[in-house]
Amino acid sequence: MRDDNHFTVSRRGILMGGAASMAASTIAGNEAKAERMATQTGTPTMTTTMTVNGTQHELQLDPRTTLLDTLREHLRLTGTKKGCDHGQCGACTVMVNGTRINSCLSLAVMHEGDEVTTIEGLGDPENLHPMQAAFVKHDGYQCGYCTPGQICSAVATLEEIRAGVPSHVTEDLTGDMQASNMEMRERMSGNICRCGAYSNILDAMTEVAEG
Repeated sequence: MRDDNHFTVSRRGILMGGAASMAASTIAGNEAKAERMATQTGTPTMTTTMTVNGTQHELQLDPRTTLLDTLREHLRLTGTKKGCDHGQCGACTVMVNGTRINSCLSLAVMHEGDEVTTIEGLGDPENLHPMQAAFVKHDGYQCGYCTPGQICSAVATLEEIRAGVPSHVTEDLTGDMQASNMEMRERMSGNICRCGAYSNILDAMTEVAEG
């Protein structure tokens, strides 16, 4: 009896394995076909010039390429992370002309002539940006995957407050804006940390805000 069941399962396994192999072959065949068609027809590109971390780049890009993929795949700046790819987690946050954006939601061709700053442009291990140093001091990260986006967003958040840009929780729109706990929490709410290092991130931001 046991042998019969074993034989039945084994036969089913063989059939399933064969079907999976056929499916994989079909997918691989479709991908190869798509690549051949793209080569034959030619994918239209656009010339885009932007300055990234102080260096000007002239790129030939498929106009559908996001800024995130341009940074990671074309310029090999992999510090900017791809998280949800839907603008919901903030892992891909960079600064464009000093303003933070989700780079996964922005096409690279929209940034002709713009200045882009990524985590690599803020500092390096020998010369950390004050926000990077504060994150290290206060352990503002755990797994670290969201950290580049958190730091870029934190730097831009303090600049927003210094510039007097109001947020949803700003009560006094006429006085000097303060980097309060509530202001920073509200402005950083678009950056998700699944490890839950929020209190440490706020400690780091507070130290930088207080100078």
